[in-house]
Amino acid sequence: MIISQITLYHLRMRLQTPFETSFGITHDRECILLEARAEGLAGYGECVADRDPGYSYETSGTAWHILQEFLIPQIINTDLLSAEDLQNRMAQVRGHQMAKAGLEMVYWDLRGKSENRNLQDLIGGKGDRVQVGVSVGIQENSRILVGVVEDYQEQGYGRVKLKIKPGRDISDVTAVRSAYPDLRLQVDANSAYEIESAMGLLPLDELGLLMIEQPLAEDDLWDHRQLQAEFKTAICLDESIVTVRHARQALEMGACRVVNIKAGRVGGLNQAIAIHNLCIGKGVPVWCGGMLETGVGRAANLALASLPGFVFPGDISATDRYYEEDITQERFVLNPDSTITIPDAPGLGISIDFQALKRATINKITIH
Repeated sequence: MIISQITLYHLRMRLQTPFETSFGITHDRECILLEARAEGLAGYGECVADRDPGYSYETSGTAWHILQEFLIPQIINTDLLSAEDLQNRMAQVRGHQMAKAGLEMVYWDLRGKSENRNLQDLIGGKGDRVQVGVSVGIQENSRILVGVVEDYQEQGYGRVKLKIKPGRDISDVTAVRSAYPDLRLQVDANSAYEIESAMGLLPLDELGLLMIEQPLAEDDLWDHRQLQAEFKTAICLDESIVTVRHARQALEMGACRVVNIKAGRVGGLNQAIAIHNLCIGKGVPVWCGGMLETGVGRAANLALASLPGFVFPGDISATDRYYEEDITQERFVLNPDSTITIPDAPGLGISIDFQALKRATINKITIH
């Protein structure tokens, strides 16, 4: 496959409601849409890097620079033999996994369209739908939080993840658990705690949570190991797992009992699948996290989450959970059984709403 042209669109999209985590409040999400032309086909990918370096050092600005100056020149107008070949060509750039993942997603979309196969079939997923949940940001107080959870319960979400941070943890989670004793519930700290303060989360052990996600710093596998030894509840690692090597080290030292796999965070679907396979081999369950993706990235996440190791519901909520206006023609809808149906058209299975794309675009460049 020879890609002859790539257009980068820098997007800014208004969220339906502000989303607060331990590292700030997001009103508008930025990302980069990639559009590639190859042999008469158009393929799309999403780089999930946001404007601010809270979740990751990567931002939409750094990703734009790395894609334009380094990654795209390595692959354009060359014959790409496989996803592995693409990754090898990008390997000279250290890090910048989100930029690499966006470019690799383009390859999968083009390949699927060329072979008339959908992404799920290409990567070996099964079934026509996947279990999903919803991630709830930090609210003004516990009473409002319980009300927000109630609304999502009424919409049909069978699993809820609560964002937490110091001072907004035990009381908030206890309030939700008291209101919903049987709800599949988990929490996510986004690295908000030190090892000492994280010990204050021990009361969560009595609340029947699915997992406690990323309580400590993203580069601290050792302290996560110490913390997991103190908790009955499974520790899940997210930001700490950037490569297959990190996943192997975390599992070998017992730093977690669950892994959150985000293709954007680990450099692409190829690496995501490798981490999935590693975890399956060690009997460790995984699930698919979310990065507030547009319909482009959400379609890829749904296909990924159909692999057999993804046993927990993913953060892949319905379209109307996210944006006032998405950039895909498709609208992903929550089924009554808290699932979303996987696209089955060739490639990612999505089509772009070009008028919506134009309204969301704040910068654009085409590279030949």
